[in-house]
Amino acid sequence: MSSYSLTHLKQLESEAIYVMREVASQFEKPVLLFSGGKDSIVMVRLAQKAFWPAKLPFPLMHVDTGHNFPETIAFRDALVKEVGADLIVRSVQDSIDKGRAVEEKGPNPSRNALQTITLLDAIEEFQFDAAFGGARRDEEKARAKERFFSHRDEFGQWNPRNQRPELWNLFNGKKQVGEHFRVFPLSNWTEMDVWQYIAMENLEIPKIYFTHYRDIVERNGLLLAKSEFITLMRGESYELRQIRFRTVGDMTCTGAVESDAATIEAIIQEVAAAKVTERGGRADDKRSEAAMEDRKKQGYF
Repeated sequence: MSSYSLTHLKQLESEAIYVMREVASQFEKPVLLFSGGKDSIVMVRLAQKAFWPAKLPFPLMHVDTGHNFPETIAFRDALVKEVGADLIVRSVQDSIDKGRAVEEKGPNPSRNALQTITLLDAIEEFQFDAAFGGARRDEEKARAKERFFSHRDEFGQWNPRNQRPELWNLFNGKKQVGEHFRVFPLSNWTEMDVWQYIAMENLEIPKIYFTHYRDIVERNGLLLAKSEFITLMRGESYELRQIRFRTVGDMTCTGAVESDAATIEAIIQEVAAAKVTERGGRADDKRSEAAMEDRKKQGYF
């Protein structure tokens, strides 16, 4: 990795650490949203650096869809134990059981949108006033509209037309009772930056990011992994393919890519040549032109 790349990554790291420390100084009860994916893993490392040698001054929280990759859950638990962080888990299934959410129908029902209800209920339960997220502006056009400090009203809703200006490094965390902020320290990072930082820091990541063989069904241009949550339709069948995942999410809507990338360095080369964004393999983002923005307005991550 070139010295320029290292300097660039150090600048991004410094910016993200500054944002985290701003949150710790302006808010009383922040939380870090943690999925076990690469972006939230980077967030944990940045938080460690921001507050070292003290323990993380906020808990991690995973909104569990119940449709996760088993490898991700195992990695989540191992990392939390290693870091010594407090982990809160709130389940979409519990929201369904309580009648707060309704399960989708169909051959591969996604629970991604249902996470919003579980997340907002958890924020109210614990009275969190700021929630760190790992979203980046290069992921999707709706996320490109976000500020570092993203204000949410008393209903947890986001208004892209009514965001606060962020001049230089000044962040306005003032809010009314019942409101909260989503905070995105990785806003200016790209997928390539994340992978280069993982390489620089020698971070462990779930194995599903690397090439492996898995039973896959191809549906609407997506390569979906075999799971108990997917129902095969007429004419479909699973076949063993050499794949990896660029992003981690609900198994029913997270598509794989065919790949032989077995190392971080090989993944970096693959990302450099990719013509499709990492979320180009997410079925839930393809439901409409404004699918992500509609979910975010309702309180999504």
